[in-house]
Parts: sequence; structure tokens; C-alpha cells
Amino acid sequence: MLNKGITITVLAYEDTVREGLFAMFNSTYGYQVLNSYITCKDLIDNLKSERPDVIFATTDGCGYQPLTSAYTEVSRSIKNIAPKTKLIVFTYLETEEAIFQLLKAGIDGYITRSSSPVKLLESIQEVYQGGAPLSLSIAKAIVTSFHKNTSSLLTPREVQVLELLAKGKTYSLIAGQLFIDKETVRTHIKNIYWKLEVHSKSAAIEKAMEEKLI
Repeated sequence: MLNKGITITVLAYEDTVREGLFAMFNSTYGYQVLNSYITCKDLIDNLKSERPDVIFATTDGCGYQPLTSAYTEVSRSIKNIAPKTKLIVFTYLETEEAIFQLLKAGIDGYITRSSSPVKLLESIQEVYQGGAPLSLSIAKAIVTSFHKNTSSLLTPREVQVLELLAKGKTYSLIAGQLFIDKETVRTHIKNIYWKLEVHSKSAAIEKAMEEKLI
């Protein structure tokens, strides 16, 4: 654990999550919660006066869609106001688009909701000491992206749709995960078939894997 206490500002949309994080951090030696907020706006409004060492934030408190774009803007705002404050995102977003947009916005760590309480505490210690904590699934996604065919005819969104299809997701699940409607999913799939010159899901997945598009 840390030799001295660090102050942590917690941002969470759901009260149960926020209160749970608050209790966990405050009951652990070396960690102290400076404050907690329900919305991004509340946190940003108070950030100038509080200046925490680490912000541990969910992506649920932005209040509008598309969620990735919203939180990218919030991340930049936090970094502009408090550039020395470390920002860890605690999220269920694991798509490549979300990962890279948030990393480019300046976040210092990316931890998924499936992480254990011990991992959450370790991530704060790691980022405070200059590290960049990432959940295993996030690190794997980043590494995998470097092995993909960069000359792909498919757009990043089409690749996302195809990857989810390959995982057996239904149109409804894909729509929900990517925050788009089912008709948009159908349009993406039609474009994928046309670009890959195939006529079925299995053929599209097989060709995409052969050409390292997914």
C-alpha cells in the first residue's frame, strides 16, 4: 500500500456504485475520498477548488449520448482544468472505439466493471505512482488492434459490428452495445457483405478473419 494517503474524487451515476466505492476506499489504509458526485457537471464545477490526486470515474454520469463522445469531451475538460490529476475510467465500455477515444482524450487508466475490488485499489496506487493501469481485456484489445489489417475497406464501426457478429451477438445486442438502432446495424451488415463480396454472416466472418480484418 501507499506510504501516505491520497485523495480520490469518485464520480458515479448510480448511487449504489458511488456509495460502495466511497466506503471501500475510505476503509482502506492510504486512501481517502475527498468527495463524490453523481454527474460529470458537478465534478467539473468543483474540480478547480478540490484538486484531487486521482479521479476514479464511471462513464455513467455524462447524461447524454453518444456516451463515448460525451465522456471523451468530459475527460478533456478534466485534464484542462487539472492536468496533474490522474484520471481512471471505471466502465463497461470495451469496444476499440471507446478505448482509443478515451485514451486519446488523456485518461491515465481504463478499468472494466468486471474488475475485483483489489484490482480497483491497485489501479489507484499504480496510477498515482506514474503507471497506466489497464484491465486485461482492455490491454488485449489494444494489442490485437496492432495485428489487424490497416488497409481494410471496412470502417471502424463496420469492424465493430463484424466482431460482435463473430462473437454470436444478435442484432439487438449489437445495437444496444454500440448505442445504435437495429436498422443501423442492418445497414452496416449490408455494407460489410458488399465490401467483402459475400452473401452470409459465416462467409463474412471467415473472410474477415483470413484477411485479419477482425
